[in-house]
Amino acid sequence: MRAYHQFASVYDRLMEEMPYPEWLGFARKCWERYGIPKKVVDLGCGTGNLTIPLARSGFSVYGLDISSEMLSVARSKWEGLGNRAAYRDEPGTVRWLQQDMREWELPYGVDAVISFCDCLNYLTEPEDVTATLRRTYQGLESGGLFLFDVHSPKQLERYAEEQPFVYDEPDVAYLWTSDYDEERREIEHSLTFFIREETSSRGSGALYSRFEESHVQRAYDPQWISGQLKAIGFELLHLVADFGWNSPDEESERLFFVARKP
Repeated sequence: MRAYHQFASVYDRLMEEMPYPEWLGFARKCWERYGIPKKVVDLGCGTGNLTIPLARSGFSVYGLDISSEMLSVARSKWEGLGNRAAYRDEPGTVRWLQQDMREWELPYGVDAVISFCDCLNYLTEPEDVTATLRRTYQGLESGGLFLFDVHSPKQLERYAEEQPFVYDEPDVAYLWTSDYDEERREIEHSLTFFIREETSSRGSGALYSRFEESHVQRAYDPQWISGQLKAIGFELLHLVADFGWNSPDEESERLFFVARKP
């Protein structure tokens, strides 16, 4: 499971070019077609980059994540916009909850669940994926949609082929290397960060703190995921690729599932 620790403090800075508007646009197109929800769960919400825009658009949103550090950043951003913690389900509110996606639950059902930014790839055992799908089915009202994306198996291979990755700015830098297990379709990302803290009193040089994190992801056959959804009781409406509505092919990087609870 993903559990961002010190990385949470620089996550937004390093991920500012992620396609958040495209994820939101994909969700809106699905909801316009199958029904606009009132209550939405953002499963694996991270620092709230999808949760907050949804709430500001008028939805009642639950931001769920296993990482207390990521949730702390999300809360700070939400409160920095002049919002307070929500204690009731009202339009335009967020409730932040630290929960494991394999066991998440609310006291009542919701109209929609999203889980974008390859959250399910951080589940490295098939039974954990199945548990998350089943728990989501149980948490949805009848007719509710579950929208999620995963990296394709080919995309994890590309990461391994293209690594290492380097980011170098005056205040933050990282070195990112990857080790790929072909048999398990599993990749381990090892990241070393250098964060500027202050200027040294002994000269003009800066002092940097260094920390390391390791994140493991696993890719699954999309047909296996489809089979699990159907076995649990979902109706699989769409399996598409890369924010569009075309079927996946060998070049697809990100696979999108649109499933409905009957």
